Amino acid sequence: MSATRVFAARLTGCSVFDPNGDKVGRVRDIVVVYRASLAPRVIGLIVEVPGKRRVFLSIGRVTSIGSGQIITTGLINLRRFEQRGGEVRVIAELLGRKVTLADGSGEATIEDVAIEETGLGEWEVAQFFCRRPKPSGSPFGKGPTIFVRWREIQERVASAGEAQSATQLVASYADLLPADLANAMLDLSEQRMFEVAEELSDDRLADVLEEMPESEQVDILNTLDDNRAADVLDQMQPDDAADLIAHLSDERGEALLDLMEPEEAEDVRFLLSYAPDTAGGLMTTEPIIVSADATVAEGLALIRRHELAPALGAAICVTLPPYEPPTGRFLGMVHFQRMLRYPPNEKLGTLLDQNLEPVLANTSAAEVSRILASYNLVSVPVVDENHRLVGVVTIDDVLDFLLPDDWRSTDSEDNKPNPEAVTIKSSPVKGRRTAHGSFPARK
Repeated sequence: MSATRVFAARLTGCSVFDPNGDKVGRVRDIVVVYRASLAPRVIGLIVEVPGKRRVFLSIGRVTSIGSGQIITTGLINLRRFEQRGGEVRVIAELLGRKVTLADGSGEATIEDVAIEETGLGEWEVAQFFCRRPKPSGSPFGKGPTIFVRWREIQERVASAGEAQSATQLVASYADLLPADLANAMLDLSEQRMFEVAEELSDDRLADVLEEMPESEQVDILNTLDDNRAADVLDQMQPDDAADLIAHLSDERGEALLDLMEPEEAEDVRFLLSYAPDTAGGLMTTEPIIVSADATVAEGLALIRRHELAPALGAAICVTLPPYEPPTGRFLGMVHFQRMLRYPPNEKLGTLLDQNLEPVLANTSAAEVSRILASYNLVSVPVVDENHRLVGVVTIDDVLDFLLPDDWRSTDSEDNKPNPEAVTIKSSPVKGRRTAHGSFPARK
């Protein structure tokens, strides 16, 4: 081994490679099991492989840990990781846990965990990096830190209603995209998921909620007080916020709408007036809208904004004034690729797609899906009976509607024969692999 001691926070996110140098995935957690009088033993790593699947890598398969990377023997079990009884995830469950120091000096909070090699293929928890409570009257924002070994602490039983700190866990998730963070949170226990949600900023939590199944969205929102819940809804896309509010009780939904920013609440109320299986129920009310006199340079500047979703940046809507939905008469759309073919001073009104017809707000979701598929579109404009633009339906809105309700939290292939669910073993010939159908037990 190239390292005999490594801290969990540094190990998280490290790339995992097979002996041929091919990247297998990234480390997302460390799995340990408790022992009666000895330090917890490391049994393996949770590795995220392509397809966002999280699998178990036995520590015995790890040949090297060092320089920000991990080398394996090449044998990987691609069955989705499922936590077993007695197993503890270091990042998800130990970080933030309160402990009592055995020397009687008080309590501390675990902020990091070091694992140490004790023999060939054998690792155990070596040290804890802990932080004491901030002394009363201290001008510093945090308490002092200490290193302690397993035998020098006692896990403290939490009192009723006491939450475990999720600060360090959230920090370890900082590099995850919203969809990946949502998946990571869904892997946690319900209480731990709520603790992470409480620790996230409003905009980060809003992005994550948009990637979660409706049941978990509702559960998390119900743990927040009304003021914070309204702030989070303000940060969500109006169509996602409307979908979420529609699953709350009428009383809570109305209370949150009253607390939201007036402009945001108005958009959400507008969307709630449409049936969920229509273009009006699927659309977003925040497309890019300009006048016919706007230039290509102005249009490209608008779609270049970092916060704009890619599907909304694929085309610009051109209307008569006013330019907020419901707008003046809808004139047409200009696709971003078409703008790239013309000089910066070209007027967008001359570049309209003459073949793209808008749909009415009461058009069925099935018909919208057919139009997007038939004409290879990323979005389609939605108008009212007076031909005023009220929003656009994007391809991701349609996919959310068409896929099963639990598509975010389940793997539809988990209960079926799956060609991926095999172990991949590097053969002696570079670049070739052989498949083995067995699933070795954890060791």
